[in-house]
Amino acid sequence: QVQLVESGGGLVQAGGSLKLTCAASGSWYAIDAMAWYRQAPGMQRELVARISQGGGEYYADSVRGRFTISRDNARNTIDLLMNSLKFEDTGVYYCSADVQNSYWDHRTMHWGRGAQVTVSS
Repeated sequence: QVQLVESGGGLVQAGGSLKLTCAASGSWYAIDAMAWYRQAPGMQRELVARISQGGGEYYADSVRGRFTISRDNARNTIDLLMNSLKFEDTGVYYCSADVQNSYWDHRTMHWGRGAQVTVSS
């Protein structure tokens, strides 16, 4: 079973930068796409950025050009570098991974517990 742990959240002023890291540990057959989601208070969880096993990237329109997702398959980590942060970027950021536990299993999505990012205006 895979565990995902986020780190790097915190409080930052608008215009500042933060970097989030998600580390996967445990056992699995394969990890396909990994992603960052966020959830603001009272809002639904939304996809922020996604990266495939091969490094293909997707960004939500609201963060494109400001956020960069990267992946280190050797270390089983993904990062989210967030620049030019805005008040509306505030929320809990969750890491996700599409995991295949064994050769015979289908992929299932796993989640971390989340990291709080607060941007002060």
